[in-house]
Amino acid sequence: MNGQDLPLNLSYRVEWRMIDAGKAYLKWNPGAGRGGQANVHIETQGLVNKLFPVKDDYSTNLDERGCTLSTIMHAEEGSRKRDTLVTYDRIRKRVEYQEKDLVTNKTLHKDLEIPGCTFDVIGALVELRRLKLEPGAALSVPVSDGKKFINARVEVQAKGRIKTPAGEFNAVRCEAFLFDGALYARKARLHVWFTDDAAKVPVQIRIMMRFYIGTVTLQLDKSA
Repeated sequence: MNGQDLPLNLSYRVEWRMIDAGKAYLKWNPGAGRGGQANVHIETQGLVNKLFPVKDDYSTNLDERGCTLSTIMHAEEGSRKRDTLVTYDRIRKRVEYQEKDLVTNKTLHKDLEIPGCTFDVIGALVELRRLKLEPGAALSVPVSDGKKFINARVEVQAKGRIKTPAGEFNAVRCEAFLFDGALYARKARLHVWFTDDAAKVPVQIRIMMRFYIGTVTLQLDKSA
């Protein structure tokens, strides 16, 4: 059995500008074949929660080939509240995006062509855990958020030791090019550190944005 076939129950400490900003939780429940369900919960706390409260719940379902079937998100970010459903059809090669603003009651609908098997961002994270991650490798992963599609470039950059609240790990660092107008317009860099073993557990995630916004880092706090 591969490490990716085992369930994960991970808790992360979220840090912003050296401030304890909140908590994030990731659960992975494998299903038949390469399928399964991943659930993510993010919630701010302390000073950050007073400045800009965030409470997001996100789930993604993958089919037996590992392709994304659907994603559901309930987001409460500042004064905004919205529900989003994205459905992927690899047979028809289409993805449908439906968003409802719970404050204004307005809805947004988009329908987009995709090349078949496509991943949402969390599904892409699961897919990376199945791939061989050796420094120097450059990977291409088909990704869509329902509003845009890209073949996301992922660089496997280096191996080394990394320290988190959950302990020290041998890890491999990857950079995913999703920002700067690729999938998202915001200027930023995204790095993910996976354990350098069969399980490839994501132990740290870092988004480096412009200096006036700062860097957000998720570090593994504990796992079960």
